[in-house]
Amino acid sequence: MIRLYGIVNCDTVKKARGWLDAKGIAYEFEDFKKTPPDAALVQHWCEVLGADAVVNRRGTTWRKLDPTTQARAEKDAVAVLVKHPSAIKRPVIEAGADLLIGFDPNRYSQRLKR
Repeated sequence: MIRLYGIVNCDTVKKARGWLDAKGIAYEFEDFKKTPPDAALVQHWCEVLGADAVVNRRGTTWRKLDPTTQARAEKDAVAVLVKHPSAIKRPVIEAGADLLIGFDPNRYSQRLKR
């Protein structure tokens, strides 16, 4: 089963969900606002994808963080992201052992099967 993590009103998450729906690919959606990811899950994402890929430095949440917290994310991204899950790049997709972040229809076509 594919699990998609994100925020309901995020445009990128909407694109990813729309793409999956159009392809008839079943998935479970986890909303960061309702069920924030725990430290173990964020740690796993950072280990597999790299913390730089997981931290969304372009988003509003990141820009609103004070410089001290942003600097702390360089050394301990997991703690910052657990406290501020909206600063995680979205969506995160778990498909078996495969892990994807962001929306890229070409990559989705190659790596997500029905």
